[in-house]
Amino acid sequence: MPDGGLAIQTRGLTKVFGRQTVVNGIDLSVPRGSVFGFLGPNGSGKTTSIRMLLGLASATSGEISVLGQQMPKRAGTVLPRVGALIEGPGFYPFLSGTANLRRLDSADRFAQSSTRTVRVGEALERVGLTHAAGKKVRAYSLGMKQRLGIANALLTPRELIVLDEPTNGLDPQGTREVRNLVRSLTASGTTVFVSSHLLAEIEQMCTHAAVMRSGHLVAQGSLDELRQAGQARVRVLTPDPGAARRVLAQLGLAADADASDTHPLDGETVTAPLDAGQDGDGAIGPGTLADRPLDPEHIVAALVAGGVRVRGFAVERATLEDLFVALTGEGFDVAQ
Repeated sequence: MPDGGLAIQTRGLTKVFGRQTVVNGIDLSVPRGSVFGFLGPNGSGKTTSIRMLLGLASATSGEISVLGQQMPKRAGTVLPRVGALIEGPGFYPFLSGTANLRRLDSADRFAQSSTRTVRVGEALERVGLTHAAGKKVRAYSLGMKQRLGIANALLTPRELIVLDEPTNGLDPQGTREVRNLVRSLTASGTTVFVSSHLLAEIEQMCTHAAVMRSGHLVAQGSLDELRQAGQARVRVLTPDPGAARRVLAQLGLAADADASDTHPLDGETVTAPLDAGQDGDGAIGPGTLADRPLDPEHIVAALVAGGVRVRGFAVERATLEDLFVALTGEGFDVAQ
């Protein structure tokens, strides 16, 4: 399976436990050099998918390519180029951060012992733990432990870093620390694959994302592409809501049935899906006021011409939260 500039590619990846299909025929495409968010509610199949990507679990069916090599057949060639933090870091609590990393590095048969001291120091500096290098890990905060786990993944140069819920359980400061670190990893061309159920973290960290629901991959692409997939809406603030609905209907825009916010001085907010009255080229449908594209200026002009006092107007694209909740059919945690 040619990688086509992809760090990770799967085709029909499936995992079945007994009678339960946990991952159902997913086709992932992770561009090289991206920070790729793997998003979905807990239990949607994210961790199982990651374990198959890294050869920690066997797939029932499907194909996996990591860094252009078939997995798990080429695991011996691929895994030395991959760093991972899966299901939280585990360390010896009575050893220092430095001592833990030295022990972990010595267990890597590909690591050079002659450069160990330098590499451990550089990894600690990169994750901002130089000041705590000699401190016992039992005294580390959860955020510091997460960063130490990422430091372990960075002990040797990696082309791909895989992080499973790297901000899980962190306080706001720890979350910011890990988020900034993840974004910095791509400066050297490293691809970062981040699994999370926290929408806000994916938005702030990632350039691309995929959405899982009950074992199915329901969307993927750049964040801009995913945002544009949501339907735009017009929002009109006016003391003449009835007239506004009538004019919008003449434009081919069906106003939402339920009124939104009411403002004592400015009136009521009327909303309508912007795409409802347009054809595939953005033209207004038959029987409406005009046959030209529905641009904001045209809508406002039509409202004013129809006697609507416009106190506020906006065209809003659906947020990622709106889109992802619609895709998954269930709520996301949007903040920590």
